[in-house]
Amino acid sequence: MNEAVQPAAHLRLVSDRAAGDASGIKLSGVSKTYRTRDGDVPSLRPLDFHINDGEFFVVVGPSGCGKSTLLKLISGLLAPTTGEILVEGQKVTTPHGNVGIVFQNALLLPWRNILGNVMLPIDMKRLPRQDYLDRAKSLLKLVGLEGFEKKLPWQLSGGMQQRASICRALVHDPRIMLMDEPFGALDALTRERMNIELMRIQRETKKTVLLITHSIPEAVFLADRVLVMTERPGAIAAIYDVPLPRLRSLDVMADPVFTELVQRIRKHFFSQGALD
Repeated sequence: MNEAVQPAAHLRLVSDRAAGDASGIKLSGVSKTYRTRDGDVPSLRPLDFHINDGEFFVVVGPSGCGKSTLLKLISGLLAPTTGEILVEGQKVTTPHGNVGIVFQNALLLPWRNILGNVMLPIDMKRLPRQDYLDRAKSLLKLVGLEGFEKKLPWQLSGGMQQRASICRALVHDPRIMLMDEPFGALDALTRERMNIELMRIQRETKKTVLLITHSIPEAVFLADRVLVMTERPGAIAAIYDVPLPRLRSLDVMADPVFTELVQRIRKHFFSQGALD
């Protein structure tokens, strides 16, 4: 790593600090190459890292670096070309029920009301509906949507729809929440409010969260640790601890530690010729 991105003493550049822990998510030598008619297209170079149980872990990188591919690999929607992925000590070979996924757009079914959309995973998995109905209502209350259960998606704002999609990802009580640019389609003010809301939800549910974004300030604001990816084929440029108090408000963005870490991460992309 060049001198431009060496961390200050209080900005720790870290490695796999819990490699021996079976909980959480562990990737060992995981790469992905897409086979196409025109030849192989490398997406991810071999990755080795561990996400601790209950951690808020954020991956930041330029467009096309393989962030979404990484999420699909961990969820079991894609198989790695090399290496292995362990979730809670179990090797991932197929889609599994231990994750909930939140996408950039809420993707709510327009003909289902909000409660019906939240209950969709329960219906699809053919789980006992009555057993999860109270949980769905409790989640809607948690995110401030109590009283909106019978509304249709078009009757809610974009931020409210995304809150409903978070409830849908959590309704079957997965240990891990995977989030793919969940607030990228929202306006700046709503996005900031949703970041605060997400931290509160994660704190109250104690879920392990893996969020991918191309916004460096968002990554630093949300994360316990930030993994910085290179341009495609994606590799690990660095992993940083975020040495800020866990209870955060928007005021933390004025903290010198916050601004210094944002600048330090941005230097990785300046050196690659790519910006967020």
